[in-house]
Amino acid sequence: MVIHMHNKYVLKVKNDYQNVSDLITKEIKISSFKKLYLFYLESVSSSSLVNDFFLKNITLLNALKHKSLHKIINIIPAPNTKTISYEDINFYLTNGFTIVIYNKEIIAFETKADITRSIAEPTTEQSIFGPKDAFTENIQINIGLLKRRIKSPNLKNKSLFIGKHTNTLVEVLYMDNIAEIDNVNYITRKLSKINIDGIIDSGTINEYLSLNSKTPFPTIIKTERPDLVSSSLLEGKIAIFVDTSPFILITPAFFTDYINPITDNFDKYLNVNIIKIIRFICFFITMMLPGIYISLINYNPEAIPTTLLLNFAMQRDLVPFPSLIEALILLFAYEILRESNIRSPSPYGNAISILGALILGEASVEAGFVSPIMIIVIAITFISSLIFTEQELINAARYFRILFLVGASLYGLYGILLIFIFFGIHLSEIKTLEKPYLYPISPFNKAYLFKTLLKPKITNDTKRSKMLTKKNLTKQEVK
Repeated sequence: MVIHMHNKYVLKVKNDYQNVSDLITKEIKISSFKKLYLFYLESVSSSSLVNDFFLKNITLLNALKHKSLHKIINIIPAPNTKTISYEDINFYLTNGFTIVIYNKEIIAFETKADITRSIAEPTTEQSIFGPKDAFTENIQINIGLLKRRIKSPNLKNKSLFIGKHTNTLVEVLYMDNIAEIDNVNYITRKLSKINIDGIIDSGTINEYLSLNSKTPFPTIIKTERPDLVSSSLLEGKIAIFVDTSPFILITPAFFTDYINPITDNFDKYLNVNIIKIIRFICFFITMMLPGIYISLINYNPEAIPTTLLLNFAMQRDLVPFPSLIEALILLFAYEILRESNIRSPSPYGNAISILGALILGEASVEAGFVSPIMIIVIAITFISSLIFTEQELINAARYFRILFLVGASLYGLYGILLIFIFFGIHLSEIKTLEKPYLYPISPFNKAYLFKTLLKPKITNDTKRSKMLTKKNLTKQEVK
């Protein structure tokens, strides 16, 4: 009867994993009537670790003749060994464990292969000064990078496995003595309700958490920088780690957070504040400049000096299209160049974009297809967008750029004003983790406003925002 149950488990494993080429099965004879079966996936497990931890361990095999499997767990030199049920076999096999079946007992011991890339520099959020390490696709390494910075038992995490087929590990990390536990529970509940075949990347989690947010603006920060995650956790925010993804999600994220990247923390506040002001101006330039130009040319020429207006008129004299169509054609062409730059392998992408922009601009002007001033306007628009690394913020600016163009072509500066009012109303309606997206502008908070749009002296940054947490508000005590 013992042998029958033993073979029943083995047959189930073999049946479940038939046509799976990387499943390795070993049958080991313990005695005349007892056999041990060992299973592992060589694609995610290390064969050398299996040999070292189990197959070469003669003492272990001899002990099995007289003891049950669970009584010799302590003899196996693997770092993580546990007794499991048959229902858990798939989970542990696919996570790099080796499964041992002996009689009615099943154990799993960790033999994970090193199939992750080494820690590299950030590619999307580069900085001159500051840390040079970035997250990888291994969630344990990512959490390790975080715990190198926050060495506190108050750093807690909640684990979930999402995806019927992928069973992806998702970790919700927070500072227990700072973050509001209601926010943590809210995030955990939303994640636990996800019922999908597979989670491949943190972008899928981002979509589910932003499902009710009908806005092109990003409401969750995606970052590959451990220093940004660390500083956000210390402010009372929540971080979401997804296995196989190098990008960590941080919530809540306010509009001002995208004007205030972590790289600003590594420079003097007097120098950084100038850059912050330029960055804020650039956002409105990339969103509104084409619309303002069209409104001035078509509806409000009295706002342009006469000499400059005559130059504009002479340049546009041979252009066969209205200014709106001219702007849309150039915007479309530059969007193609941007995408080709992103998709083309480096270093060819930058060269192709520069060459394309030069040829396109010069040839278009010579052919009378567009005016030189429109080339300048669109070029400044796109250069201003390059100051931001968050792609969703750039996409949101693109969305409202079109609205400003339409408003300007219909009503001139009045149309610009109407779209700007709509822009403000739209931002004020956005919620991020049930908190106002425009904070600290609306509701107004002077201290947090000057901490985000302008960098204060480090000795003045003593309190956390009450919007993020209501406990442990003191960050530092200045003597």
